[in-house]
Amino acid sequence: MKKLKYSFLAVFFLVGAGAFAQEQEQEQPKEKQMGHTNVNKFRQLYDEFATPNQYRTASGAPGPAYYQNEADYEMKIELNDDNQTITGYETITYINNSPDRLEYLWVQLDQNIRKKDSPALEKDGSGMAPVMQPGSVVSTYMKEPFDGGFNITEVSKDGKPLKYTINFTMMRVEMPQPLEPGEEFEFSIGWNFNIVEHTVDRARSGYESFPDGNKNYIIAQFFPRMCVYNDVEGWQNYQFWGNGEFALPFGDYEVEITVPADHLLDGTGNLVNRKDVYSKEEMNRWEQAMKNYDKPVLIRTQAEAEQIEKGRSTKKKTWRLEAENVRDFAFTSSRKYIMDAQAVKFPKGDVMAISIYPKEGNPLWEEYSTKAVVQTLKSYSRMTFDYPYPKAISVHGQNQGMEYPMICWNYGRPNEDGTYSDRTKYGMISVIIHEVGHNFFPMIVNSDERQWGWMDEGINTFVQYVAEQDFGENYPEAIAPNAKYPSRRGAPTQITGYMGGDQDYIAPIMSNPENVYQLGNNAYGKPATALNILRETVMGRDLFDYSFKTYAQRWMFKHPTPEDFFRTMEDASAVDLDWYWRGWFYSTEYVDMGVEDVKSYYLTIEPTAAGKELLKRYGYDDPSAIDAVYVVEEDGEDYDAAMKGKGMLDNAPNVKEFMMDNFTPEERAKLKTPKHFYAVKFNKPGGIPMPLIVEYSYADGTKEKVTYPVQVWRKNDAEVTKVLATDKELVGVVVDPDQETADVDVSNNNWPREAQESEFDNFKEGVED
Repeated sequence: MKKLKYSFLAVFFLVGAGAFAQEQEQEQPKEKQMGHTNVNKFRQLYDEFATPNQYRTASGAPGPAYYQNEADYEMKIELNDDNQTITGYETITYINNSPDRLEYLWVQLDQNIRKKDSPALEKDGSGMAPVMQPGSVVSTYMKEPFDGGFNITEVSKDGKPLKYTINFTMMRVEMPQPLEPGEEFEFSIGWNFNIVEHTVDRARSGYESFPDGNKNYIIAQFFPRMCVYNDVEGWQNYQFWGNGEFALPFGDYEVEITVPADHLLDGTGNLVNRKDVYSKEEMNRWEQAMKNYDKPVLIRTQAEAEQIEKGRSTKKKTWRLEAENVRDFAFTSSRKYIMDAQAVKFPKGDVMAISIYPKEGNPLWEEYSTKAVVQTLKSYSRMTFDYPYPKAISVHGQNQGMEYPMICWNYGRPNEDGTYSDRTKYGMISVIIHEVGHNFFPMIVNSDERQWGWMDEGINTFVQYVAEQDFGENYPEAIAPNAKYPSRRGAPTQITGYMGGDQDYIAPIMSNPENVYQLGNNAYGKPATALNILRETVMGRDLFDYSFKTYAQRWMFKHPTPEDFFRTMEDASAVDLDWYWRGWFYSTEYVDMGVEDVKSYYLTIEPTAAGKELLKRYGYDDPSAIDAVYVVEEDGEDYDAAMKGKGMLDNAPNVKEFMMDNFTPEERAKLKTPKHFYAVKFNKPGGIPMPLIVEYSYADGTKEKVTYPVQVWRKNDAEVTKVLATDKELVGVVVDPDQETADVDVSNNNWPREAQESEFDNFKEGVED
């Protein structure tokens, strides 16, 4: 019968005591027991996700009926350096691969945001600041708005005019008859516009003017571009208001660009007439660069560029560029440019890493720009897929950071004497990595930037963080000795100020870029941090990297949605992440976990008041009817100080008897004999559940790090208690010791609670200093 008693005892402590504790933890007042809707943080995301279908599967992969339409362009462009205008003529071949009959076509006219009467100029509220600079007064209240925008001179097919309607930044083109599935429609557009001075009017493209009259041109959004038509929204013709960037179909481009003959030009695609536009010496250097994998080769030197910029050629030169399967086209042109290039080896063919910059960028650009391009291509390819385009160009643009297929604009200008701060250096390297990285997201993994800014900016900023750390390891001479690369975004501690800030000025990540308050934190910093934590803390690198690469390879040269990303990350890893997407992406809640209390317990065979009450609930009115072990809280009602000096088996000899009766000597040798029992109570003031990472410190100087899975919060979102049975005396508890969960308030992360200085103490300290 003795063994029967002990069998019950074991079951009781495993099931009964746990159930009792759970009842205490979750018991609700009667007025709250009427029922409730499912607000559990771990509920499925079915309400938020679109229903899977034949176009997009539940696994996050493209479905069997997935399609995307194509737009091919033939363009002739002329840049007028005398009056800063662009004149162009394009023929678009639009291919309808959808199952739908299209009654009209939608074309984007993003330059129209620069029209004098653009509604985008009045989209935000305004007020009188208490302090302003003179230049701000002039530009805000006294200067006429820049007169930009497209002047459409022709919309035609085979020389015959087509009807069209312009609505702000969108143009609807009427076809003679609807475009049936599988058909294509070819039409032409003629246009011109005034190029904005981007250093004055804060534009994504334009020109920079120098004191000697020379100008550097970085030209994009310069041609009418087809809208995306897809299975999610039909025509994606959401107007361009300035923040939400671009949604574009893939296609092939043949572009001729005429500029002054002394300009150096490059852009998206292969330069197919290089021998016609390069000097003989430049051509020889280019061929050397194509074989050089170690360092950049100067194609045009600073001395040569300085000599050329002194002249003004009256002749013209036409550069021809061709690109396949790209979603956009951009180019740069100037007589001031220096250029260098280096080959990067990939399994399917070499890629040219190129930097183009004026002398004002040196010595910084010649030293670091192409190195940053090379590192970006290598790091991003490791995380996603091998870079598939023939080149990647970094162009120096003052106050710029903008991306296009194979080419991007980047800031980072030294002082006039050539000196520069670490801030300028790291800022330049980081923006180059970021903008070159955009070739992967969204130029190839072609998400809808206008709707979901985080899908390109946030995902890209995350991989940028990885590439920056790689850069620091591969170019240690560029950073301080024994230091890590000082990434601006990505580390958990860098987002806590934003997440714990004023909720009136924070929007969920899953918001249109036009509708958020702090775009940098919302679309760049928070999603990048969320993915970094997902990789390092929640999933682990192996599972994350496999899933992330699966997403990138599933959706390269396609149009993914947020659900496609979320579903793929779970599908490829077997990690349930609905709770993570909901907390980090669909809400503005934040992470805050702490340790509330630590209690010490002892075992005894002497019946306690709480023990007798619990036994009575299970039908044992007489405690002597069961051989039980009672738990006593230190300094509690039934606590005896003598318990503290004894071992567990001395206070509870029936446990030792149970061991002797039920285990062999070999089995007993493997059993732990804890001297201490601690109940550690953790709380969660923050709304986002996260894995509970705890560091326990003991009196003998040792430490133990334990990670409790996020599921510990699934039944009680406010608090959870974990029992620690150990032969060591516990002296300290720290939640999130390495600050890897973006906990916004670490003042509650320690036990014993660390003393917090008051504002008066801080004030006194400041006075004394």
